Formats: sequence, structure tokens, C-alpha cells
Amino acid sequence: QVQLVESGGGLVQAGGSLRLSCAASGTSSRLNAMAWYRQAPGKQRELVAGISNGGSTKYADSVKGRFTISRDNAKNTVYLQMNNLKPEDTGVYYCNAGLWGGTYFSANYWGQGTQVTVSS
Repeated sequence: QVQLVESGGGLVQAGGSLRLSCAASGTSSRLNAMAWYRQAPGKQRELVAGISNGGSTKYADSVKGRFTISRDNAKNTVYLQMNNLKPEDTGVYYCNAGLWGGTYFSANYWGQGTQVTVSS
């Protein structure tokens, strides 16, 4: 059973930075990618950034140039460095374990979520 535990959310002013971490345990050999999703109030959950085991990445257009996803395979941990945060980045951020096939495909493995709030 795959388990994902996020940390690093919080309250930050616009223009500030946060770094999220997601530690994975019990990973499945068929899963070869991880990603961050977010869900703002009243909106659907959306892909923020994904990364394959080999380091290929995909970003939502809204975060390109501001967010960086990375991973430490030895620690089974994925990170999301978020810079120049904007109020519209506010939401609950979820870690996901999935598959990579030219782009990111989510599997039904989710963390509990961590709240990110950006004040204007």
C-alpha cells in the first residue's frame, strides 16, 4: 500500500516562498512518477507539477517559471519549491503517485493534503 505524507504548507505573503515535501512509503514498482495537485475552494483539483523517476517534468502554465518540482529517489521524497507566490496559488496541495508516459498520469494514491494560503 502506497502512503504519501505531505509537509511544508503555511501562510505566506504574496511574493514569498514555500517548499513542500512529500515522503512516500510502500511504493509500488509499477509507479514511476509523482506529482503535486492543488484544489482551491470551489474549484476542481488540478495538476501543478509532475516528475518522473528519470527527472522529466511537467508544469501547469500558471506556475511555470515560479515553481520547481524535484525528487530524491533515495529518500522516496518529492519536493515543490514555490517562489513568487500569488494569492491565486492558495489552496490545498496534494501529493500523488502515478505513472509517466510522456506526461503525467495520476493513480489513486493521494496524501492528506497541506494548506497553502497566500495573502495579498
